[in-house]
Amino acid sequence: MRRLRRSDFAESRWGGPWLALAALLVGATGLRLVGVRYGLPFPLLNPDERNIVPRAWAMTHGSGADPGWFDYPTLVMYVLAPFQSWHDEPSYLTARVVMVALGAAGIAAAWWLGWKAYGMLAGFVAAAATAVATTHVAYSRMAVTDVPLTLGATVALALLVVGRIELAGIAVGLAASAKYPGLILLAPLVAAAWGRWRRLAIAGALALVAFAATSPYVILRFGDAAGDAARVQRSARDGWLGFENDNAAPIAFVERLWDSLGPVLVVAAIGLVLALVHRTRADLVLAVFCLAYFAQLMTIDAHFDRYVLPLIPALGALAGRLRSVAPVTILLLAVPLTWSVRDTRDLTKTDTRIAAHRWIVEHVPKGARIAVDPSTPDLTGYRIVHLLLPRPGEPFDPNRDVDRLRGEGVRFLVLTGAVEDRVLAARTHYPRETDFVQEARREGDRVYRVLPNGRFGGHWVEVFRL
Repeated sequence: MRRLRRSDFAESRWGGPWLALAALLVGATGLRLVGVRYGLPFPLLNPDERNIVPRAWAMTHGSGADPGWFDYPTLVMYVLAPFQSWHDEPSYLTARVVMVALGAAGIAAAWWLGWKAYGMLAGFVAAAATAVATTHVAYSRMAVTDVPLTLGATVALALLVVGRIELAGIAVGLAASAKYPGLILLAPLVAAAWGRWRRLAIAGALALVAFAATSPYVILRFGDAAGDAARVQRSARDGWLGFENDNAAPIAFVERLWDSLGPVLVVAAIGLVLALVHRTRADLVLAVFCLAYFAQLMTIDAHFDRYVLPLIPALGALAGRLRSVAPVTILLLAVPLTWSVRDTRDLTKTDTRIAAHRWIVEHVPKGARIAVDPSTPDLTGYRIVHLLLPRPGEPFDPNRDVDRLRGEGVRFLVLTGAVEDRVLAARTHYPRETDFVQEARREGDRVYRVLPNGRFGGHWVEVFRL
């Protein structure tokens, strides 16, 4: 392990490293808190919030610790559950605030990882990169699993760098209990403990114990959990709406990393090459993790930006490895910071789907039958026909037919660009879904339309009377 030198403090020039870290955490937390109320009381920031937060709330309101759903392990739900206990209904705001706190912890963990790997200046670079990376900023205010996974992965890597193999095993188990891809951390664990078989065995056992303790029903209901996890993995491999025209997975995920880090990604790539050449313990841990994690991304055709999130702190540390260009690297972080501020500014507006929801409540009689796109607010008091999300390889939703909807007594149809813009952009993949949008506009009576503008954020929403 590299020993801290007095020069590390002198070179920081920010009034001392801990003051710099504190200032970074305050600024990063403030950035993440802006927009944390977006779309409330509905989970419009990310549809996965609807899968996680209500189950966490139910755990403290009589349903017990078994979520009965295993698309993800249960650690994140267990973490959120105590903070839901005093609410009469699921609180997305409380859950998002918890995620902001975990995001801040992830920045501190990135500092620790960079510091222990390559020195205090590298720690600042890693933390600053994590603090401003667009993906980390965005997902730190969403009550989903990706930021907890990233926190667990960063802690595990830092423990491996300092040689705490057994404790790293626990962190690996917790990361996997946040989201299944945390299992990839077994690769750097094996690499760091290679030849020390007893310690490796203990670390592996502790990883299993940590996972089982925090996601017990994944073990107790292994058949159901394995089926859910396999279905999620198949969906990721098959692709998702919106990625039909993407480049091949390696290029697409490099693009996602560029969208997160900007030109700092180039510095990180140089740091990765140097790590492969010099192969210190820190080099080995970070390089094996980055390569193993990126290798599994190459099997995925659903190129979600959140999938690259666990790589951000490690790449930040590798960028910090180049001490001679650290000032330039820090200046380059102004690029993703600008992008994050731009994205955050949009979250200060009212979502167009909220505006459409208000119009419907005011103008459509209760009890009316309404067909709605996915990712729209709940319409209490109405009879809802939920249109399915078009996806590669999935059968056509028969409800995407105006005549059929009319025959079933549906009188209103709600479409949103959050879904339909992606359909129209890939119309050769979804010809019947495209025809449905055009049919609705041709035969339906559009009674309301709202567009994103200076007041509203999000995507267009149109309401038709059929």
